[in-house]
Amino acid sequence: MPADPGGPVRTPRPVYADLVDVHSVRRFGDDIEPGNPNGWPGYAEQLAAARMAAGSRHAVLTAHATIRGEPCVLIGFHFGFLGGSAGVAEGARITQAFAVAETERVPVVCVAASGGARVQEGTSALKQMQAFAAAVARARRSGTPYIAVTADPTTGGVWSSLIAGADLLIGVPGARVSFSGSRTRPRGADPESDEFRADGKWARGFVDVLTPATGLRAEVGAAIGLLSPRSRGALERAPLPHWPSGAAPADAAPNAWAHVSRARVAGIARADQWLAGYFGDVFEMHGDRCGGVDPGLRCGFGRHFGATIAYIAQTGAPTTAAGFRTAERTLGLAAQFGLPVLTLIDTPGAAAQPSDEAAGVGTAIAELLVAVAASPVPVTSVIIGEGVSGGAIALASPTDLWISESGYLAVTAPELAASILKLGTADVPAVTERLRLTPADLMASGIVRGVIGPGGVQAAAAHEAEPR
Repeated sequence: MPADPGGPVRTPRPVYADLVDVHSVRRFGDDIEPGNPNGWPGYAEQLAAARMAAGSRHAVLTAHATIRGEPCVLIGFHFGFLGGSAGVAEGARITQAFAVAETERVPVVCVAASGGARVQEGTSALKQMQAFAAAVARARRSGTPYIAVTADPTTGGVWSSLIAGADLLIGVPGARVSFSGSRTRPRGADPESDEFRADGKWARGFVDVLTPATGLRAEVGAAIGLLSPRSRGALERAPLPHWPSGAAPADAAPNAWAHVSRARVAGIARADQWLAGYFGDVFEMHGDRCGGVDPGLRCGFGRHFGATIAYIAQTGAPTTAAGFRTAERTLGLAAQFGLPVLTLIDTPGAAAQPSDEAAGVGTAIAELLVAVAASPVPVTSVIIGEGVSGGAIALASPTDLWISESGYLAVTAPELAASILKLGTADVPAVTERLRLTPADLMASGIVRGVIGPGGVQAAAAHEAEPR
């Protein structure tokens, strides 16, 4: 619904105004003016009043700008202009902005504050959802990064076409974010429910980062710096990581069972340590965009010696369906931007509770396996801890798989293997030995290319040590 334009009192300063660098905004698209496709009575007067209230000629600003020195094309909504509603002119302006960004090889940054489609323009306004979708689709095809911010409010057709389809999405705590606006929800719906706010969207994996308005510049600037075609660099593949600084050496275990037991202890280096030693700046993604979040999986983009690499890292916990879907989402974005991928494998297996089956964990594994196999960008994988069954192999490169001295890779957990074979607990060590799961076993069989330890990389005979 359009907002009541009210009197001549100016509305609050739009969020985008505090996001961009001072004096960096160069507007374009102001020549695109609203029409009156429905012949709505008094519409011209409403537009005039809105311009006075907002101190702006339009509900949407389109401009060249910089954020923390990083060039971008800015799309900024002004809620004070008829509730930031989008009509035909806004659709044309936004479509033009995406085209300009593609031509100039810079990201699109969209800061939303909108109640949705403009009612006065009727179905013509509704169809702008398709125009927004076409612009987003074109950005994806061209590898143009699209970063969106959900300011308060972000609802209706603007949320469910232009904003929710962004590559990376940043939310402001407390902001109203939902498909249904405050006046269109079912009777009895609690307007304060988290389901209708950015907080709830983040909790369910629809928003990547939740930050106060004061943190938007830092988050958006980091995302632009990592993903902009001008600054993301170009690597043929992800270089191998070093053994984490400060991590204890992996002393030789007396047998395979002792090796597995050591990989399970809390003291070994986990993904956090490996990633911290590998990346400088990072932007971490959150959730599968399907309503799920796996806290045991880290995905995102990081800077490694001046170039951007996508990463997917298990942190020692069973991986859920949401985790596998988030990994697939990361692979898709890496392919879209032409970025190599590093995966760190450390899991006792896929989550296997009834709720995990209900969430489609098997299907999620299958789709991730296909995504890795079909990836047009190189995937480099390192087993840094436990590597058990399909939960591990789903993240493993078929052609560029390495292992740390602390890691192992097995068809299933040794205890489960003994159970499958109808053997007892006393037989687990012997079964573990027969599984041939240690780094030495895996390198000898050609399953891994080499072993990473504190002293460097020991490559298999068929491979030279990789540059790092």
